[in-house]
Amino acid sequence: MPAEALAFALAAAVIHASWNVLLAGARDVEAATAVALPVSALAVAPVAAVWWDLHASAWPFVAASSALELVYFALLATAYRRAELSVVYPLARGFAPVLVLLGAVVFTAATTSTRQVVGVLLVAAGILFVRGVRRGRGAGFGLAIAIVIAAYTVVDKHGVQHAAPLAYLELVTAFMGFAYFAGFVAIRGARPLRAAWGWRPVAAGLASFAAYGLVLAALQLASAASVAAVRETGVLFATALGAVVLKENVTRWRLAGAVLVVGGTALLSL
Repeated sequence: MPAEALAFALAAAVIHASWNVLLAGARDVEAATAVALPVSALAVAPVAAVWWDLHASAWPFVAASSALELVYFALLATAYRRAELSVVYPLARGFAPVLVLLGAVVFTAATTSTRQVVGVLLVAAGILFVRGVRRGRGAGFGLAIAIVIAAYTVVDKHGVQHAAPLAYLELVTAFMGFAYFAGFVAIRGARPLRAAWGWRPVAAGLASFAAYGLVLAALQLASAASVAAVRETGVLFATALGAVVLKENVTRWRLAGAVLVVGGTALLSL
């Protein structure tokens, strides 16, 4: 993997973990998310317009991905309000590649390798360590979010074949972001949004776009598998930030579980 691609992928992992920490640490997570998502859509728009390329055949994928990501952010915001990031993030990010692999085996009769089987076992062991023997709070949310990640990953894999990646991202982000915003206002009104406005949600929205842009840059220089493997180091960064920034009780078992999740997903990606 070229050094420049490695740097891009690592930076994307750190930034992705960081914007999750910013949202998880917000006083009102749902309100901060409702601010962050439109900011992300507006930030992407000028760049996406320069490389705009979208075929009519992309619209079904845009619609499906927008709906799935709306569910994803709704679950994510609720999870971060009720549970610790160091539980939710490793489970969500680690279990999603396993689900994608299982889906490929079940629905497309794809074959698996010994390396992938070992990767699945490592992720499973890591999940047990992260959630704890007593099933730590947030495990259910993490697994539910993983299912949604796996679903929109499959949709997006086919969707970007019909559009430029940034154009596709802009439409999905805009539809999903403003739908979340409108739903939040309809349920809770605009006052919480004014209270939530500040550097934290704005930075989170901009960081989510920056993380995706760095992934695109890395993909231009290296294979998707190697980039995906490096990206999963974000699980370790998120766990560490959860302990340092959010003051979560990250035990040695939880940290060991995060390491196993990273190792397992790396085996699934390489």
